[in-house]
Amino acid sequence: MPANLPPEYFEVERRYREAESPREKIALLEELISTVPKHKGTDHLRADLRRQLAKLKAAAQSKKKPSRQASAFHITREGAGQAVVVGPANVGKSALVAVLTNADPEVANYPYTTWVPTPGMMPFENVQIQLVDTPPLDLEFNGGELFDLIRRADLILLVIDLQADPLGQMEDALTILESHRIVPRRRSTPPTDQEGQPPAKPMIVVVNKCDDEDFDADYQALRELLGDDLPLLAVSAITGRNLEQLKHLVFEHLGVIRVYSKPPGKEPDLTAPFVLKKGTTVEELAGKVHKDFLEKLKTARIWGSGAFDGQPVGRDYVLQDGDIVELRI
Repeated sequence: MPANLPPEYFEVERRYREAESPREKIALLEELISTVPKHKGTDHLRADLRRQLAKLKAAAQSKKKPSRQASAFHITREGAGQAVVVGPANVGKSALVAVLTNADPEVANYPYTTWVPTPGMMPFENVQIQLVDTPPLDLEFNGGELFDLIRRADLILLVIDLQADPLGQMEDALTILESHRIVPRRRSTPPTDQEGQPPAKPMIVVVNKCDDEDFDADYQALRELLGDDLPLLAVSAITGRNLEQLKHLVFEHLGVIRVYSKPPGKEPDLTAPFVLKKGTTVEELAGKVHKDFLEKLKTARIWGSGAFDGQPVGRDYVLQDGDIVELRI
């Protein structure tokens, strides 16, 4: 099949060949890729151009960093938890991270603009959650460092584009992840600890570009095809649709709770919770407050949804989100 390249392709190609600085070459090569029409006749050309772009960006990145500097893919976890935002090219991952956090990833209407992870902090009520924008999932270009980052994260947000074969995008992304032993936690298959099996990771499928009610029928059709095996939510990075609901869903799937310490005779500070794993006990909280509390704890009282106000509880009491705890030694 002929490539049938448009005239602007050859003009940009000429400027690319004349460019001298790496930054200019990268910008022009990105522009060149965006001019190539998408059909079978251009598959090899687009793949070759993306390989060239990857080499240019890798070379530019290596010049910026000392050889012994830590990898850009090693993101220190901050806040209540770390969620990695993954998916195919051009589905709006960077736009979502930009609108939800304080990060400033490069956002463009052509693919492959993100080549290193970009972290940002997403506020949710009185805590912060770390979102990490990542390079697009691609069998040709992804290295082991990206998948190591995904394995270390607490939660995966798989972003797909409702307006561009979302079912195919999701299937391709899951195939790539599972080929690197990253398996989503499905409702139909509870987590197991079978030897040799990778631990299942919590995942939310974020269906982006559901900008308004006109796209609801397409989203409902997608839901019917996918079922409810994975949490699914339609959002729009452009209009802000359902982004608050997404924040709640992310917090829920991090598997953490917020607990507040109350000094005896004083009011609790509800602005600075302890962020703990679900299932944490009073004894474990005491150890996090101070080792003296762990060793000398005599009594504890709870204010919360699972107890009456000021209820005395033992060391093995399992805490719930929003509990206020008074520890006495």
